[in-house]
Amino acid sequence: MTINFQYVQMPESESLSEIVTRNLQKLSHKYEFLIRADVFFKLDNDPHGLGKICEIQLSAPGPRVFAKSNEDNFEKSAAETIKDLESQLRKRKDKLKKQRRTAYDE
Repeated sequence: MTINFQYVQMPESESLSEIVTRNLQKLSHKYEFLIRADVFFKLDNDPHGLGKICEIQLSAPGPRVFAKSNEDNFEKSAAETIKDLESQLRKRKDKLKKQRRTAYDE
C-alpha cells in the first residue's frame, strides 16, 4: 500500500509519519484489498483546545473509506482516525464475505 502524507499549516513530522505508517501497514496486512492511503494533518485554531486534525482517505475496491478526528494532539487524532477506519474496513470485509457467499449459493 502506498501512503502519501500532507501537512497543512504545520511543519512535517517524521515521528508522526512513522507512527501512522506503522498503524496503516498493520491495517493493510489485515485488509489486503487496500491500495493507497492519503493522510492529512492540519493545524486549526480552536478556542476549545482542540484543532489537531487528522484525515485519512483509503483507496480500495468500491467507495473510498474516509475518517477524520479533531483532538488536542496529533497522536490522539491519528489513533482515533485509524480506529474509525478499522471499524469501517471490518464492515466492508464482512459485506464482501456475504456477497461472495451469496454468489456461491446461486
